[in-house]
Amino acid sequence: MANARKIKESLIKQLQNKSANVEHFLGLIDDYIWYFKEEKEMQKDIKERGRTYKALSASGYPIEKENPSVKNAVVYNKQKLAILKQLELTTDNVGCDDDDEL
Repeated sequence: MANARKIKESLIKQLQNKSANVEHFLGLIDDYIWYFKEEKEMQKDIKERGRTYKALSASGYPIEKENPSVKNAVVYNKQKLAILKQLELTTDNVGCDDDDEL
């Protein structure tokens, strides 16, 4: 699985290949990495606590609540996709690395 550093390097390289490595777009890549890390934290929480968890209601009764990490993970993923769209980085225009061979 890719880590944040490798993903950031890959995104920067793709911008460089498009001659679009300007500060604004590099900032969007930093935002992308932030959302990437946050999404991973949400996934970790879902694995630990599950989609729902037990809690006490205001009146003291045990209830089962939806884990907010489920919704947050979806929101973070959507934001990552929006950033890629803004950068015009899609599977159609990904350049391959010179040192990668099949």
